[in-house]
Formats: sequence, C-alpha cells, structure tokens
Amino acid sequence: MTAARELIVEADGGSRGNPGPAGYGAVVLDPVSGEPLAEAAEYIGVATNNVAEYKGLVAGLKAARELAPDATVRVRMDSKLVVEQMSGRWRIKHPDMKPLAAEAARIFPPSRVTYEWIPRERNKHADRLANEAMDAGKRGRQWQPSTSTAALDAGARPDALDAAAARVVGDAAAGAARARAALAATTTGGSAPTTPAGGTPPAGAAPAGPATAGPASAGAAPGDSAPAGATPAGPATGGSGADEGAGAAGRDAAPSTGWGSAADLGAPATFVLLRHGETALTPEKRFSGSGGTDPDLSPAGRRQADAVAAALAARGTVQEIVSSPLARCRQTAAVVAARLGLDVRIDDGLRETDFGAWEGLTFAEVRERYPDELDAWLASPKAAPSGGESFAAVARRVAAARDRLTARHAGRTVLLVTHVTPIKTLVRLALGAPPESLFRMELSAASISAVAYYRDGNASVRLLNDTSHLR
Repeated sequence: MTAARELIVEADGGSRGNPGPAGYGAVVLDPVSGEPLAEAAEYIGVATNNVAEYKGLVAGLKAARELAPDATVRVRMDSKLVVEQMSGRWRIKHPDMKPLAAEAARIFPPSRVTYEWIPRERNKHADRLANEAMDAGKRGRQWQPSTSTAALDAGARPDALDAAAARVVGDAAAGAARARAALAATTTGGSAPTTPAGGTPPAGAAPAGPATAGPASAGAAPGDSAPAGATPAGPATGGSGADEGAGAAGRDAAPSTGWGSAADLGAPATFVLLRHGETALTPEKRFSGSGGTDPDLSPAGRRQADAVAAALAARGTVQEIVSSPLARCRQTAAVVAARLGLDVRIDDGLRETDFGAWEGLTFAEVRERYPDELDAWLASPKAAPSGGESFAAVARRVAAARDRLTARHAGRTVLLVTHVTPIKTLVRLALGAPPESLFRMELSAASISAVAYYRDGNASVRLLNDTSHLR
C-alpha cells in the first residue's frame, strides 16, 4: 500500500484594530523541499485576529485537500489559541470561533491532521500573505496571486529541508501528550514542584502562587516600583502578535492541563527570572520604568543581590546571564556574575516599560493628575501613559526577546535579570493568560521565577516569586 502524501499547511490572520480591517493568508508546502504548492489569501472585512486566523486555517486545509484529498497534514501556526483549541487541549466557547473550528475539523479526518505552534518569524510566508490581503482590502480590492511577493519575502526554509527535523516536528503532538500524562501522574503522586533547572532550592524554599493585587500587596502593579492595588477597571481587549488571544476568546481558552518535565522533548531552554534588587523608589511604590531616571540599587538592594547570588551559586544550575540595560539590573547581574564566574550579556528587549509622564509618581499622584489616562490604562493593554509604552507594545518586545534567547540558549539554563513587567509578561504568555493577569501577580524585589521552553513551542512555569533566599 502506498503511504499517504504528507503536506504542511502554514496559516495566519491579522486585524488592524482587533476588531478592524482583517485578512488571512495560508500556504501549502512540500515537507521535504519547502516548495510552496498553493497559496490562499483574502481580505474579510472587519473581524478579530482570532477569526482571521481561523479563516486562514480553513483556507489552508481546503487548499491542501484540493492538492491531495488523502494527504496527512501538519498545520503550523503562530497562533497559540488556534493550535491549542484545534488540538483539543483548550475549550472553544466564543460563538465566532465554534463554527470556524468545526468547519476546519471537517476538511480532513482529525487523525490525519496534527497541529504545531511555531514562532512568528517562522511563519513569515503566511503572515506576508495576510498583510497583502489587508493591504489590498485597504485599496478596495481583493488579493491576487499574480501580485504576491510573499514566497520571496518568506526566505529560505532550512527546517523543511531537514528530513530528520521534519520527523521530530511530526512527533511533537505525541511527545506533548506523553508530557501531560507524566505531569498528571506526578501531580497525583504528590511530588514537590520543580525548581528552576532541576536545582535544589535552599531550605524552606517554596514557590509562591499568584497573589491577587490588594492595597497592601507590594509590587502587585506591573511597574518596577508601581504601587499596589492597581486593579483593572474592566476586561482588557486583545491585541495582536504577542498579545494573542487576549480578548474574550483568550479568556475562554483555558488549558485543560499544565506542563511538567518532558524528557522526550529534549532539554528545554530554562529562564531563571530574577527581578533586580531594591532602589530608593521601590519602598515608596513609585512608577519606575525605562523612560525616567535610571536609579541605582539602594544599600538594601545590594544586600538582596548578595543574597540571591549566594542562593544561585548553591544551586549551581545557571550557565549564562543576560540583563536588562538599566542600571539596577546591571548592578544586580554584576554581583551574581562575580559569584558565579560568568559574563553578563545585555538585551534591550528586557528593559522595563516606559511609563512616560508617570515616571517617579505614586499611583495616587497619577490618579490625581491623569485620571482618564489611568482608567484607560487599567482597562486596556493598548493604552499607554502620556509619552510612554502600552503593555501590548511591551509584550511584543518581550516576546521577541524570548524567541531570540530561547533559540540561542536551547537546552541551557539562563538567568535573565530584568523587571516586573517583563517577568510577568513572560509568565503570562507561558500560561496563555489574558493581559489583566499582569495585575494579579506578586513580584517582590530580588525574587526568582522560572519558565522552561520546550522545542515544540510549549512552556512550563516552574516557579513564581521565590524570596526564600532573602529570609
């Protein structure tokens, strides 16, 4: 019997406004040569990112069926929401998503389709098609294959030329299922939480869970020294790119299980996330980002840096150190690096949010001077302080740094010395949580968190806000 032909479908969608003018793109590829076999793109009018992504998936699967009705298909998308929902790991509640997901599931028998999440930079062909479709719609036209440059802009596909890598990708879904089963067994057996990079924490160390922001909750708001009690006035609306699934659809999409140790997926890139030590602004709970003064560590902050350096040296798991360019992080990183005998690399993507006109102010002062601006900021990740950054913009920057660093440090344990918002954003994206979750995590000065990133695109939050080394 002749084996069924295998095809790769890459799909994407976008919305300029979410909801706003939207379009999708999809390409069918030969898995060995990487050659594009078919393209599809369409401007669909006003829609959300997620609707456009689902429509791109449907179009890609239909194009694959026209080429080879009996094919097995590997779908690759940078939409975590669509991949997890179509894989059956996340529920689909949103009324706009249900019929599209059902339509996609009917095109091929489910046993012949697997889904894989890929970073955005590996989905350039479909992304370019979606943007071409939206550009055409802006001109009052529909996308035409004859005018497309998406295949040229997408560049080479070395992964498609590597047959061994293709087999690994094809096995990713089975590996993920085994990982979830292993985690379920571990949880049932009552095992202790995993520490960063498998190290042994100091006596008494226990991961602290996410704390709900409250009036006495230090660090509950997402700035380095932003005051506690900053609770969103309402649900945040979703953005695009790294803020995928942040709106109503994202809140419906709760993973049915977490991720634990997954040896069959290979050694993950593990980020040990260290918030810098205190500055003079920290105890006063003032907004301290990247747009104002660049405060040094206070004497208390230097003592905290010494304590965390000793704890990390005892664990002996950190292999590389990467720091935000801001002084408080570089100073914290330097203390740890001297203790571990490592160099420090700087990555600008790890800097704190620019709080613009709010820099140096307390929450109460911002409420008094910028009440409407503050309400908008609390309600939407797209809103920004005057002259500053939105959380949606920070999320895109942090996600790009994450992808850059995970590719560079695959299989290694890296200490990232950074700030409140980048750490909370990395945790939020790993969990697939909505933007408003930034206001519901506790992160103390010099605290340690950890996230492991596996080669199939999944992430495992290992630790959050560990301050046992400071006691």
